Amino acid sequence: MHEDIIQFRHTLHQTPELSGQEFQTASRIIKFFSRFTPDNIYTEVGSSGVIVVFGKAEAPCVMLRCELDAVPIEEPPNLPYASCNSCVAHKCGHDGHIAILAAVAEALSLNAPKNIRVALLFQPAEETGEGSRQIVEDPVFRQVNPKMIFGLHNVPGYEHGKILVRKGTFCCASRGLTITLTGKTAHAAQPETGCSPASTMAQLIDFAENIREHTGLNNPLSFCTVVGARLGDKAFGTAPARAELYITVRSATDDDMLKMVRAIERETAEKAEIKGLDWHMEYSDVFDATSNDDRCVELIEKANSNRTVQLQSPFRWSEDFGVYTQHLPGAFFGLGAGITIPPLHHPDYDFPDDLIIEGANVFLNIIEQCKQVLSEH
Repeated sequence: MHEDIIQFRHTLHQTPELSGQEFQTASRIIKFFSRFTPDNIYTEVGSSGVIVVFGKAEAPCVMLRCELDAVPIEEPPNLPYASCNSCVAHKCGHDGHIAILAAVAEALSLNAPKNIRVALLFQPAEETGEGSRQIVEDPVFRQVNPKMIFGLHNVPGYEHGKILVRKGTFCCASRGLTITLTGKTAHAAQPETGCSPASTMAQLIDFAENIREHTGLNNPLSFCTVVGARLGDKAFGTAPARAELYITVRSATDDDMLKMVRAIERETAEKAEIKGLDWHMEYSDVFDATSNDDRCVELIEKANSNRTVQLQSPFRWSEDFGVYTQHLPGAFFGLGAGITIPPLHHPDYDFPDDLIIEGANVFLNIIEQCKQVLSEH
């Protein structure tokens, strides 16, 4: 592997950008990947996305996807290439995923794909769940017209280089709910003259924490986590008028997600009406379940038969790759980063450079399998 690719990752690591702000990262990708003389480079796809294409326009296309964004975490200054941006760092390893596709591009530049196109997708805003939707809604995505799509994520805690696969749901759906309850203040000595949301907030916390009991769901991966709440102010003479409740809803399937969200909406409306409260609900960080196509998983297994590990259950974390597999066949897989590597989003995590060539080889093996499959069509 070319040493320039490792240095490229380190540069990306030093200059991380949050979701929706990855324009400098995109510019660096465009400049770096130009050296591989691709057949086409599409820019500003879904805002700051980039698609680098190798192969003739008439050939069927397989797409490989990685992410551009970093996370709002302060990085300790112990790395020689530590983040230069305050409270922004590549603690999910997206810089490493970009480097993996750089190694793929280098290989494709030396051995041009025949009877197939390979499109390398660099997607913004994965961490917020917005980027994949922006990409599929962009006319360029339809112009590139991928027939299959694959993506990976490094996974600390698993043996280095092992390939983690699963048919069906690979990682869970999730979304954040913010419930706002509004009543009327009162003197703390006469709370009955106002309308406090305190008891309703407590009821909704209990409802969310026991959501499976209220919905009849029995999958342990479908549950709610109350991540925060705010009620009134530190004013001992005043009963509160406003409350906010923050809930993360997580599920193994999109159907379970819909059931839980609808149940929370109904419960909120009912309890607010009883108490005489106004209420409002907002959704954020919306991720669908990432559901893998069976045949695409089989291609990964066939391409890397001696390294795959079958997952017995989906990962609890979420990924917006599932938006792509709602539109075309695809599969998302894990790549073991090492047993002793700190977990994702931990301040001490850093993508291991020796995983770059491992990931690139996995993708190159998948491309070889796709050649045969796509030529049948």
